[in-house]
Amino acid sequence: MTLKLGVPSKGRLMEKTFDWFGARGINLARSGSDREYAGVVDGIENVSLILLSAGEIPRELAAGRIHLGVTGTDLIQEKLALWDQQVEPVEQLEFGHADLIIAVPTAWRDVDTLDDLDGAAAAFRAVHGFRMRIATKYHRLTRDFLRLAGVADYALVDSQGATEGTVKNETAEAIADITSSGETLRANHLKILSDGLILQSQATLWRSRVVDMDDADRASMAELNARLL
Repeated sequence: MTLKLGVPSKGRLMEKTFDWFGARGINLARSGSDREYAGVVDGIENVSLILLSAGEIPRELAAGRIHLGVTGTDLIQEKLALWDQQVEPVEQLEFGHADLIIAVPTAWRDVDTLDDLDGAAAAFRAVHGFRMRIATKYHRLTRDFLRLAGVADYALVDSQGATEGTVKNETAEAIADITSSGETLRANHLKILSDGLILQSQATLWRSRVVDMDDADRASMAELNARLL
C-alpha cells in the first residue's frame, strides 16, 4: 500500500505546500496539466500525491481514504464534529494564517463585545420581529462559540460567496468569517468584536487516525516524519 498525501489543488496554498515539502527534500508536482488532480512525489518512496480542494481534505482524512493531508485548522474543526478522534496535527506549516471572527457594522457604536451583541440581538428581534442574522460558512464553529458566550436570539444564514458583503446587501446584520489583514472588513464598514475571535487558523499537516496501515506503511510514515519534522 502507498501512503496517500492530500494537498490543496490550486492557488497559493498549493504553491506554498509544494515549497514547504521541497525545502525538506521532497518534491511535489502535478503529473500533467492544471486540470489534472494527480501528482508525483520525488525524494521519498511509497508516497503518492492526491490533489484535492482544501475543503475536501478533512472528509478524506476522516474517511481513511488518505493518510496525510494539508488543510486549515478552520476547515478541520468546522467539517469534523469529533475532529480530534479522527485526525491529529503533525506540523503547523506557518502559512495560510487567518482568524475566524465575529464582526458587526462599525455604525453599531455601542456593540463592542459578545455581551453587547446579545443585547443587540434581543433588541433587534423586539423591533423587527425576527432574529438577527449572522452570515457565515462556519456554522458549527460559530454556533458553538456563541452558545458558550451566552448569545441568543440570532439565526445563522449560509454564505458561500463574499460574506463581508452580506451586511451591505442587507441579507445579514453581522458576519462570522475568516480574515487575515482586516482590510476587506474595513472596506465593508465592519469591525471585529473585542472578544469575537473564534479560532486562529493556519495551514497544517494532518494525519488520519482511522486509516488502515500495514508494516510497510508505518515504516514509510516514520521515514516521512523524520524528513519533515
